[in-house]
Amino acid sequence: MKQIPLGRTGLIVSEICLGTMTWGSQNTEAEGHAQMDMALEEGANFWDTAEMYPVNPVKAETVGRTEEIIGSWFAKTGRRNEVVLATKVCGGGQNAVRDGAPMTGAIMREAVEASLRRLRTDVIDLYQLHWPNREAYHFRDIWTFDPRGQDPNAVTEHMLDMLETADDLIRAGKIRHVALSNESVWGAAKWLALAEARGLPRMMTVQNEYSLLCRQFDSDWAEFSVMEEMPLLAFSPLATGLLTGKYAGDATPPGSRRSLNPTLSGRLTPRSLEAVDEYVAVARRHGLDPAQMAIAFCGTRPFPAIPIIGATSTDQLRVCLGASDLRLSDEVLADIDRVHRRFGQPY
Repeated sequence: MKQIPLGRTGLIVSEICLGTMTWGSQNTEAEGHAQMDMALEEGANFWDTAEMYPVNPVKAETVGRTEEIIGSWFAKTGRRNEVVLATKVCGGGQNAVRDGAPMTGAIMREAVEASLRRLRTDVIDLYQLHWPNREAYHFRDIWTFDPRGQDPNAVTEHMLDMLETADDLIRAGKIRHVALSNESVWGAAKWLALAEARGLPRMMTVQNEYSLLCRQFDSDWAEFSVMEEMPLLAFSPLATGLLTGKYAGDATPPGSRRSLNPTLSGRLTPRSLEAVDEYVAVARRHGLDPAQMAIAFCGTRPFPAIPIIGATSTDQLRVCLGASDLRLSDEVLADIDRVHRRFGQPY
């Protein structure tokens, strides 16, 4: 698998990132270990997790279990040094983690220490803030997004607290880089401006949702990403499985994410099913696997993007990893563009 620079970090990572959020709920420890074995064999050395994982659903009794599964694999194999590892501190509002407390520097210190113990490692390569303390437009909240009422001074104080804590943790050798997730362009610009003015660590990447069905990153974020060399780590490039076509005809395959989350967190709509049918038809017309086409699409964008893939079986993972060998033709991209212009924001 092709290896590429990760923005300004100096890290070299695989062009596809392995997601882990089903390990400990939909997947057993043994299945998680098998996925890690396969990913590394195929050259996917960039892995993403979070303290709150697994999901579907997030439960207080399973918080941290995914990190534990990764840690047990590191302990068993001794291959920690072959992996570029990313994890996240939970934001406020997730009641299963610290009763929904918003992020602070003190919480970040506590979370890093807990993740290091679970992961059985001395250092985290990329430490991400899972979502901002502020009002955000991700996860279908774009329809009601209202940023009024936020206190700019409080936002600045919070950001400085987090950046100063990140600086301490980097100096202590506990994390290498700090990064964003579910963030806005304004937020990212503010983080960078404060860091530059105070000589504090720069936010290196952003992990936002991106797929053929969710392309909010294509405008202001695209420009920011290029100009500031802040790569997108694109989560849900298959739109939680929709773009595989497995939910066609409003189906719910046994054991699928939809069997646990009937609306796929608001992604499953009549309009999105129509769009999926057309994208799958494009793939079939060109002799492509729909999932591989959707993942490979991320690599065609005019901004640096690394798709984060997730699977609940090694068969699914093998298909997703195979997207690294696929380069989409101009004809495929033209057909994709025609569908996108008809289904700009299907959920």
